[in-house]
Amino acid sequence: MSTAGQVISCKAAIAWEAGKPLVIEEVEVAPPQRNEVRVKILYTSLCHTDVYFWEAKGQNPLFPCILGHEARGIVESVGEGVTDLQPGDHVLPIFTGECKECPHCKSEESNMCDLLRINIDRGSMINDGKSRLSINGQPIHHFLGTSTFSEYTVIHVGQVAKINPAASLDKVCVLSCGISTGFGATVNVAKPKKGHSVAIFGLGAVCWARVSGASRRVMLTRSYVQKSKKFGVTEFVHPKDHDKPVQQVIAEMTNGGLDRSVECIGSIQAMISAFECVHDVSNFKVYLLKREVLVGVPSRDDSFKTSPVNFLNEMTLKGTFFGNYKPRTDIPKVVEQYMNKELELEKLEICIMCMEH
Repeated sequence: MSTAGQVISCKAAIAWEAGKPLVIEEVEVAPPQRNEVRVKILYTSLCHTDVYFWEAKGQNPLFPCILGHEARGIVESVGEGVTDLQPGDHVLPIFTGECKECPHCKSEESNMCDLLRINIDRGSMINDGKSRLSINGQPIHHFLGTSTFSEYTVIHVGQVAKINPAASLDKVCVLSCGISTGFGATVNVAKPKKGHSVAIFGLGAVCWARVSGASRRVMLTRSYVQKSKKFGVTEFVHPKDHDKPVQQVIAEMTNGGLDRSVECIGSIQAMISAFECVHDVSNFKVYLLKREVLVGVPSRDDSFKTSPVNFLNEMTLKGTFFGNYKPRTDIPKVVEQYMNKELELEKLEICIMCMEH
């Protein structure tokens, strides 16, 4: 029996307060309105960003809310004005969006959609400022426009990527945030060339370093060494194992520094170390573009400090948002890359469990 146009009651994990355990409760999910879709969530994964905002350390998310933003689902129904999706389509909800109309969406260089870019202060739908989620009449805030820790959720059509239904149901969840962010940071922003050396600050970027073509891949961790080697990491360094700044350690072990570094932690100190471990090109006769890419999310009050001489020495500091991917245009292509075995998701250890447990 069709549920289109009706309120759906289903289970969801509710975050009532910062840092308090999530509670599985019955939630009412209203029908989608204009430019919205209601999605049945098949699989959802836990991203560290969910934990970060749940803890509310350095940020001020809205409570109560339904967290979750990495997921795979099927469109259950569509609202007025939705023409490129229909019930039954397989989709990935995305924490940011692509309206396809604003200057950023029309630009080849930006994915920072004016309408739908990430906004932790928005706990409702853009169309009317109301939540589609409630418990006994009490509105429950949306999280990043997705709220995938629910059996059903309502999402703006611009935050939904239609994908190949033949793609693995569970594994492509992580393409809606983490892996696309790290993979894109490497191939779209850092762009290391064959023979380059790359440092990865943070274990999450392991699987993206392999595709870079780099001949030397340094991982800043002492954990998961054997697993990291499967993805091509050649050397490991941990800051606590040394009595000097880690950027100095890396410079000494690499004859002056690396060609690229990618920071995926969100730590200001890690960002500084990542920036300062690339070559100081004033020491070289051949001047190359040396680049650090920031991926991690810091606290909103943090500030980054480094000597301006680094920039005079032709070093480049770049930030990236979602790997510079446009959600609706690019993510379906990333899914196809996975299906063509260009992304090695099968090597990741994915643990599937029931949320109620």
